[in-house]
Amino acid sequence: MKLINLINRFRAEEDGAVTVDWVVLTAAIVGLGIAVLTTVGGATDDYGQTIGSHLSSQGIKTTY
Repeated sequence: MKLINLINRFRAEEDGAVTVDWVVLTAAIVGLGIAVLTTVGGATDDYGQTIGSHLSSQGIKTTY
């Protein structure tokens, strides 16, 4: 009788299903973030190097 009650209570609880939903949603968000970083990462690096070279070519005026 105890085993049947344990099985029925386990089946009725929804905490595990909610946890699985959150894990799946979190994995999807992380996967989407990695895909965006992979797609945009190369162009961002090139653009950053262009800005860096432009800024390093600029002089700083120390006297007025």
